[in-house]
Amino acid sequence: MKSIPMRLNSRAVSDRLIPHYRTKERIEMTTQNTSIDNLLSQIRSKMGSTPIRDQSQSNAILSLEAYVEDYAEYALLQRIHSLYHRDSALRNPYFQPRSGTVSSVLQIENKDYVTFSNYNYLGLSNDARVKAAACEAIETYGTHAGAARMVGGEIELHRELEQALAEFTGFEATAVAVGGYSTNVSAIGYLLDKRDLIIHDEYMHNSGVMGAVMSGAKRIAFPHNNMDALKRLLEDNRSQHRKTVILVEGAYSMDGDLINLPAVVELKNQFNAWLIIDEAHSCGTVGASGRGVCEHFNVPVSEVELIVGTLSKSFASCGGFLAGSKKLIELLHHFCPGLLLYSTGISPANAAAALAAVRIATAEPERVTRLQNNAVLFKQLAQQKGLDCRTCIPGVPIVPMMIEDEKALQLMSLLLENQFIAHAVMHPVVPREAARLRCFISADHEESQMIRMLDIIARETSGNH
Repeated sequence: MKSIPMRLNSRAVSDRLIPHYRTKERIEMTTQNTSIDNLLSQIRSKMGSTPIRDQSQSNAILSLEAYVEDYAEYALLQRIHSLYHRDSALRNPYFQPRSGTVSSVLQIENKDYVTFSNYNYLGLSNDARVKAAACEAIETYGTHAGAARMVGGEIELHRELEQALAEFTGFEATAVAVGGYSTNVSAIGYLLDKRDLIIHDEYMHNSGVMGAVMSGAKRIAFPHNNMDALKRLLEDNRSQHRKTVILVEGAYSMDGDLINLPAVVELKNQFNAWLIIDEAHSCGTVGASGRGVCEHFNVPVSEVELIVGTLSKSFASCGGFLAGSKKLIELLHHFCPGLLLYSTGISPANAAAALAAVRIATAEPERVTRLQNNAVLFKQLAQQKGLDCRTCIPGVPIVPMMIEDEKALQLMSLLLENQFIAHAVMHPVVPREAARLRCFISADHEESQMIRMLDIIARETSGNH
């Protein structure tokens, strides 16, 4: 059985990730025997440019359906549908609708499933205090912010949440917006232009890469966490540009490892660059009280120009935020297009839920301790069963277990049949031979849940170790 990718992100296509990655020509699916692997090879060889149809059709006015079929991903999608339709033993693990709330357990079709695929790091999405705050906000403000915050969409909760986030992260000020992805794209796209340089880790999240593309700045990727390579790129390029930004993640979502923050800060200062950190997975999880990588490495937040965070990983809500100096945040508040200027404000319920979650995280640091202990325990249990947790840093709540691509679909399906949810990440999202079952750990998980799922995985993959 050949593997199927979950999604395309910057890790797989960093050097060719542009707003429209289409095929140069339509990929024809002429036989039932065309393999997923062969199809992916076609996709990889053709990604990066606008489709060019044959000469006789170059000036034709095509229907929407014909244009959709020009996307290589559409051909892949049809193969995925066909595969699950033909193989009744495989259960499709994607887009499973749940009912009820989510903690370490969720419900699908009235059955309980233990989930290792949700971001609920601090166990707050089902907290009674968080839910009550969201309900109260709806009663007070309704369901909608009303408009862009600058022109009528501002409510008191927005300011309270921004103040709470500033106190939690240690930065002078924050700005909250409707989405973590869009916040990253908008801020990076606004702050830089063609006179500038962005040097980013090759594993940088798609949102950061797309912000770099939008900015028009020169963009160079450096090998993951390779400080020597980063230094060489700064030596060769810094003097040719007005502003230079080093763009990294706090905790990398595919591997569960951390930025080498002290080394990056040293290079940033040496070359008079800015440092922007995407702390989507590290804010609320990393550091003694969950304040992020600055706390973890004991680096003053003044050494970082800007962090980008999300409300959807640790803070039981949905939205994004920026944290930095008062002057920089004020500028972004007023003029960053996708933040508060042209985008409707975050909803009252989401703002209230996040505010309650931040306050609870501040008052109950034992949640962070429990989360980190669970992450350490999960990795230890997995390794005791001979499973390969290759790159996870102890305490980081992202634990990738390396598996063979060919086993991934069967493993996910088997886990579902046993009422566990954990999703594999496969080529081309990660390099070939680097597929992994990526498990998100929460403060709510229990040791017995971990042991039962790991027993299934160990039995299924025992021939690989």
